[in-house]
Amino acid sequence: MIRFDHVTVTYPDASAPALRDVDVHIVEGELCLVVGRTGSGKSTLLGAINGLVPHFTGGTLAGRVTVDGHDTRDHRPRDLAHVVGMVVQNPVHGFVTDTVEDELAYAMEQLAVPTAVMRKRVEETLDLLGLQALRRRPLRTLSGGQQQRVAIGAVLTAHPRVLVLDEPTSALDPAAAEEVLAALTRLVHDLGITVVMAEHRLERVIEYADVVVTVDGTGHVAQGRPADMMRHSDVAPPVVRLGQLLAWDPLPLSVRDARRRLREHPGVLPAPPSDEPVAAGPVVLAARGLSVRYGEVLAVAGVDLDLHAGAVVALMGRNGSGKSSLLWVLQGTGPRSSGRVRLDDGTDPALAAPAARRRHVTLVPQNPGDLLYLASVGDECAQSDCESGRPPGTTATLLERIVPGIDPASHPRDLSEGQRLALALAVQLSPEPRVLLLDEPTRGLDEAAKTRLSTVLHELADAGHAIAVATHDVEFVASTADRVVVLAEGEIVADGATADVVVASPVFAPQVAKITIPDRWLTVAQVAHALDQTAST
Repeated sequence: MIRFDHVTVTYPDASAPALRDVDVHIVEGELCLVVGRTGSGKSTLLGAINGLVPHFTGGTLAGRVTVDGHDTRDHRPRDLAHVVGMVVQNPVHGFVTDTVEDELAYAMEQLAVPTAVMRKRVEETLDLLGLQALRRRPLRTLSGGQQQRVAIGAVLTAHPRVLVLDEPTSALDPAAAEEVLAALTRLVHDLGITVVMAEHRLERVIEYADVVVTVDGTGHVAQGRPADMMRHSDVAPPVVRLGQLLAWDPLPLSVRDARRRLREHPGVLPAPPSDEPVAAGPVVLAARGLSVRYGEVLAVAGVDLDLHAGAVVALMGRNGSGKSSLLWVLQGTGPRSSGRVRLDDGTDPALAAPAARRRHVTLVPQNPGDLLYLASVGDECAQSDCESGRPPGTTATLLERIVPGIDPASHPRDLSEGQRLALALAVQLSPEPRVLLLDEPTRGLDEAAKTRLSTVLHELADAGHAIAVATHDVEFVASTADRVVVLAEGEIVADGATADVVVASPVFAPQVAKITIPDRWLTVAQVAHALDQTAST
């Protein structure tokens, strides 16, 4: 169905090819998972499938890409619209209409599909993706999971034989991600559609993949069955990392497989860690009775929350539960319907001047591009140092720690989603604010980048900063957060130590906790440390 024959892609002014001599063959009716580090070239590989690379992006493509017999050198993206459907990382950016039904029909209108056929396909797609109840809903009112399903449906109505998705679950809560993945696997199994998906949250998708393509960052690409590729991949989900640690062969790809291996080999794990409460530092920011209302929608409903020095707090909850609204009102620029927010010196962030507010409370939003407005990465870093009163090179050094190797001359718009996020994080972290608020900070970040970010946040917490992170990334929470606050419909429904909250939740539990339950392990690193201690005694 999809063939890459000796494909090399080189962008203008690039010092090296983004893809180098790629030979990949993806057969019809399989789910192909593309993995690799942030900025390794995954999006380039995806874009080459429908001709976006190089017809839209520029650069040169040597070799040949064929999709269902169509050579992308001779067929531009519009010529392949009936063969390849592409869903971008943020579905909102791809919407062109106002309602669900109109969005589903739009692509067919562009292809001049007869009206009777259009109506039939819209109804079929509504049923296939469980969108019947949403057909007349405005797109802006949908949750992230619902928007993602609409984005998939909008390309499916053209009846493509190939579906290409870039990070389809990155902004979704665990339950919404399961909805999307269930829809995708149904397309593969029931309709024989070929799905090619790039995803960093491998713990969500690896068990569904038929084939894995790895992109190593030097332009080289490899292909194979999931268990074989995970054995040598530099990015892998916790279930695979645990299997590697315990020398299991074959490696498990699902929680169920790993549980079976533990039953077959009882006693391989040491005693679980004891629950030692984290000593809370002084309250740096206190919120009381916070409410946020958008018209008839009550997004935050009377929330009381304290952020302590030296602690990392994770805000969790389904899409639309009020996490982002709460962060913005804590930062001081979001709308506040009622309640109060005070720093420990009595300052209300909403009344502080912008420069002073940034030193006290700063927020990295979900869309990091909103913070970036200069012509190069180097300019952004230099401007951040100047505005923060930090020594020259501070922001650039922090960026290199989170995601190494970004060219200072690159324009922020030319970066991958993960690289752009890392730049925004470095810009906002450089002034070392007393309170740091992060909204989905791991979107687009690979495993190594998330580990480095976790290290930076722990260092800031150890230095006395208070940190709150709104995230759906349960693995990042397990390795980073001291405390978890769960929101539902704008209210706090759980608040406690990380292990207490996530181990008891089938939705928010990390993979290691699901595998080892009822023991209270959270991460592979915890297990490895305990095994090392056991071996040394």
